[in-house]
Amino acid sequence: MDGIVQDIAVGTKRGSDELLSACATNGPYIMSNSTPSGEYTNGNDSKKFKGENRISGIMPSRVIHIRKLPNDITEAEVISLGLPFGKVTNLLMLKGKNQAFIEMNTEEAANTMVSYYGTVTPYLRSHPVYIQYSNHKELKTDNSPNQARAQAALQAVNAVQSANMAIAGTGVPDSAVNLTGQSPVLRIIVENLFYPVTLDVLHQIFSKFGTVLKIITFTKNNQFQALLQYADGSSAQHAKLALDGQNIYNACCTLRIDFSKLTSLNVKYNNDKSRDYTRPDLPSGDSQPTLDQTMAAFGKEASLLGAPGIISSPYGGGTGFPPGIAFQQAGVHGALAPLGMPSAAAAAAAAASRMGIPGFASAANAVLLVSNLNPERVTPQCLFILFGVYGDVQRVKILFNKKENALVQMFDCTQAQLAMSHLNGQRLHGKAMRVTMSKHQTVQLPREGQEDQGLTKDYSSSPLHRFKKPGSKNFQNIFPPSATLHLSNIPPSVTEEDLKMLFSTTTGMVKAFKFFQKDRKMALIQMSSVEEAIQALIDLHNHDLGENHHLRVSFSKSTI
Repeated sequence: MDGIVQDIAVGTKRGSDELLSACATNGPYIMSNSTPSGEYTNGNDSKKFKGENRISGIMPSRVIHIRKLPNDITEAEVISLGLPFGKVTNLLMLKGKNQAFIEMNTEEAANTMVSYYGTVTPYLRSHPVYIQYSNHKELKTDNSPNQARAQAALQAVNAVQSANMAIAGTGVPDSAVNLTGQSPVLRIIVENLFYPVTLDVLHQIFSKFGTVLKIITFTKNNQFQALLQYADGSSAQHAKLALDGQNIYNACCTLRIDFSKLTSLNVKYNNDKSRDYTRPDLPSGDSQPTLDQTMAAFGKEASLLGAPGIISSPYGGGTGFPPGIAFQQAGVHGALAPLGMPSAAAAAAAAASRMGIPGFASAANAVLLVSNLNPERVTPQCLFILFGVYGDVQRVKILFNKKENALVQMFDCTQAQLAMSHLNGQRLHGKAMRVTMSKHQTVQLPREGQEDQGLTKDYSSSPLHRFKKPGSKNFQNIFPPSATLHLSNIPPSVTEEDLKMLFSTTTGMVKAFKFFQKDRKMALIQMSSVEEAIQALIDLHNHDLGENHHLRVSFSKSTI
């Protein structure tokens, strides 16, 4: 939620019943509870309000205040913000101030709405809007032409909502009220899948066009697909027009979008493959639903799509990011922030920026600034090996006068985003690295004869690049640093004890080891900490095991 409770005030004293009616004519001013009496800030001011994020003492109300609305917004679009959470009983449009108030039928519905939009920034027509409780307990509206239009729109929506309830035979309609005649559910196919596309990446992209209620991902005919439900058909229509045919990443992961025949999705589990954002109480559902359950849940569309409930990863079980990570959205632009560990946030941001979605900074830079390094131990080679897990490192430069800082140039901006999202905050040589985008577009090599002390290295032609082959299996195994390492290219003569002893020499402790049952060329080895595993990967990736075998080491999503 953007800011503490802020509400309408006018410069003269009026009764509470007259206040909102007067505001419709005179125009509202936003007053923060944290500012001195009489210090007002216009609602269209782009500056942040004083006292933001101090949310203690907020008194819930059925009335919700919405600001920063687009100039040409319609009443129906404003109403659509509240529909997923209950019945909207009143509406006050203040178009001259780009603001509105909606009144929900119950305080519980309003609570759910504010809580949801406190973690997911709502967008209307690709613009972020801001939502908080009003100080008023109910709306009083007059009969001016503007408010007459609002009341007419509200009555039209209520008529549709009542019809939906009658058809469903329930007190609350499961499907979103359709104000445009278009289905609020989109069917999304990702073609040319080259980089990982997760449920969270899709949510980050599609949230720019409206409130995303539910997403289900699945694979059919070796294609990664998704069903995504908006709060209203208008948002679905805008998203389809803007995103159909766009690439998520450079020259790959192309979106093909159609309207679904469904009007509502039935999500039973909240996990890395399906999510109902209005129902945080749903179980994670470790067991997969049966084919019969899936067909029953999806009705006619199941026959068209195969079995969308039997959701499998496009990467044979690994989408590039670990399942079960809890995400929260924060910030004015809804940038993802991880809970407890590095996440797919940067990849999602990169995806959105590459598609030209407003609200994201340009991610066209492939150079990373790595800081808080241990100057006594860091080398270009160790950064090349570590960052090389997430892309093909081109150049590394440790700064001459500030050896705790380094520049790492990846092959492209997507790889840079992936490396940043996974390595920022990880510990290397006893210190937590900070990884951010650099202002530099490239890492300059030292001029001929210039003293460099070996601090700058060019790796553009290195044979150790993991991703130079398009479609390489390495793209399927991009995971965050973990205590468990995946080993491959092990010769037959090397035993479990040989490998345990080898990894014990990297100042780490081996906790567990397991050869793959069907392929002894591969194994899992678990160190006592993530930091030890990072050091072991740096020290032993490409280690010569004899018989013309060089060990391949990467992070694993599994545990032993």
